[in-house]
Amino acid sequence: MLRIIDPRTGEPVVAAPVRRGLTRVEAHASGRGSGALRVLLVADLVVRVLELGGTSVLPVLTGEREQAELRAAATRLGARPFEDGRDLSAGFGEAQTVHVAAADDVPAAGEGVWVPVAAVRPDGPAGAAPDPAALRLALLSHHHRAPAPLDEAALGEAGTTLARWRRAVAHWARSPSRAVPEDLRGRLRTAWEDDLDLPAVLGVLRSVEEAGPRLADGARFETYAHADRLLGLELTRDVGAPA
Repeated sequence: MLRIIDPRTGEPVVAAPVRRGLTRVEAHASGRGSGALRVLLVADLVVRVLELGGTSVLPVLTGEREQAELRAAATRLGARPFEDGRDLSAGFGEAQTVHVAAADDVPAAGEGVWVPVAAVRPDGPAGAAPDPAALRLALLSHHHRAPAPLDEAALGEAGTTLARWRRAVAHWARSPSRAVPEDLRGRLRTAWEDDLDLPAVLGVLRSVEEAGPRLADGARFETYAHADRLLGLELTRDVGAPA
């Protein structure tokens, strides 16, 4: 189960303790900045983790400014579509609600689970990077509670890593498939269910990349494909392409 550190108490809480019914994930974001886009990315991660655990989810975007532009930037970043909170009435029968908002916008008190998202620095136009997947990886490389540097160096490093991983996955796909080793599956699940620790998830992938001959290429491929159900980086995009 996904557990989130409550920013108001510092204690972990289960994000969606009831699996029956519908869990509403509300992204509270407005404007055109990368900080608002990061809120939608973290909300997308919450949706994906809950769905991987078997929870039905309704993603909702609430906010008043530049919603069309923000939605378009989120789509380019690989986020799932969000319903418009202004068009939804109560009565969907939600079992619970998870709120995702900029850290400064989390209320000091009140009901519900809140996921705080730290700032992006510099906070430029949402989706301005030429490679959306590299932008996504650059943001995923920092815990959602920590500020995310988004300068040219960060985007360049993310782009280099992404290209290397896609080449490796395409190469590993040529070998016979092997099941994801249970220890790796467990490490990935533990990381993403522990307060959305995406840097730890990426750390598991780096360990797989560096494992050498003690891990079969087919198992490496399946591990990366499994993790990408959360990461949304299209790591298998180049499988079958000419070498």
